Amino acid sequence: MALGELERDVMDRLWAAKEPLTVREVHEQLAEHRKIAYTTVMTVLDRLAKKHVVRQEREGRAFRYTPAATREQMVAELMLDALGGVPTVDDRQAALVHFIGGVSPAEAAALREALDAMTGTDTP
Repeated sequence: MALGELERDVMDRLWAAKEPLTVREVHEQLAEHRKIAYTTVMTVLDRLAKKHVVRQEREGRAFRYTPAATREQMVAELMLDALGGVPTVDDRQAALVHFIGGVSPAEAAALREALDAMTGTDTP
C-alpha cells in the first residue's frame, strides 16, 4: 500500500520516536516544518490506523500511536505488492533484473549477502 506525502511524514515521526506518540505530539513535530491543522494530523493518524499501518492505544482521553511495522518491513511489503501485480514469472524476473540494475554496489552486496543467507551458499 502506497502512502501519500503527509502519511510518510507522519510515519517518519512515529518511526523516529522512542515511544508511542499522541496526535498532539505528532502535530507539534510536523508544525515545526509546515503549516498544518491539528485535525488534519488526527485524520491522517485515524486513516493509518484503519489501514493497519499504525496501532492505536487509548491513554485516558487521548490515543497513542505506534507503527505496526518497521520502515524496512513496510518497504519490503510495498515491493512484494508491486511484484505480486506482475502477471507472469518472466515479467517478474525482468522487473527484478531491471530493479537490480539501478542499485549501488553497496546495495548489490547487501542483496547478494541476503540471497546467500537464504540459499545457504557463499558467493565471492
